[in-house]
Amino acid sequence: MRRSIRAVLMCLAYLVAVPAVIVLGAVLWRGERYNLVSIAVAVLACLPFFAWFEKARSSARELVTLSVMTALSVVGRLIFTPIPAFKPVSALVIITGIAFGPVAGFVTGSLSAIVSNIFFRQGPWTPFQMLVWGLIGFVSGVVFKRGRKPHPIALIAVGVLGGVFYSVGMDVWTALSGEGGFSWASYLAYATAALPMTVSYAASNVVFLLLLTKPLLQKTERLRVKYGIFGGENN
Repeated sequence: MRRSIRAVLMCLAYLVAVPAVIVLGAVLWRGERYNLVSIAVAVLACLPFFAWFEKARSSARELVTLSVMTALSVVGRLIFTPIPAFKPVSALVIITGIAFGPVAGFVTGSLSAIVSNIFFRQGPWTPFQMLVWGLIGFVSGVVFKRGRKPHPIALIAVGVLGGVFYSVGMDVWTALSGEGGFSWASYLAYATAALPMTVSYAASNVVFLLLLTKPLLQKTERLRVKYGIFGGENN
């Protein structure tokens, strides 16, 4: 009962905090610093997921497993640097969500962004990447049954949608960082100009999901069952 009350209070605090930041930014800066307000909102949006993960008191094995999945995402992004918008990060985040659940997917997506940007350059766009990649992992964990390989058509669909979501989500930051702040006209212009990149994001997701989902889910399911991590049965 106490946990339920705490969860409700946390949700209410979150729902109050985000609008409060937006209003405060509008009052203090009169809508002239969209980027700072948006960064604060993106960071606040990530906090509940990390708080949830922290409350779960994950075991050392679970932490190591997520560290490995994050490392694979980071290394994959580095290896495919020469090919613009063709990276395995979203695919690996999706697979993590399918294998270990929504919160694990979100944490892996967020960490993949902030860790890989150590090499690609940190900036005010990093919280947006953390949020977008995190949400891709979270939704994947909600939609698919944990540990079970989805049908190839479902994988293709989630790969395409994940690529589109990443592109349009990051276009929000691009529009916010442009001259004059955010406007729907500038956002649509950036989104239209980014269509080739969007197609590449979606295509790379589909390719990597079809190649990696089966072998990685086989490995992760063995870990879940053998060590009892992320809801698996410990033998």
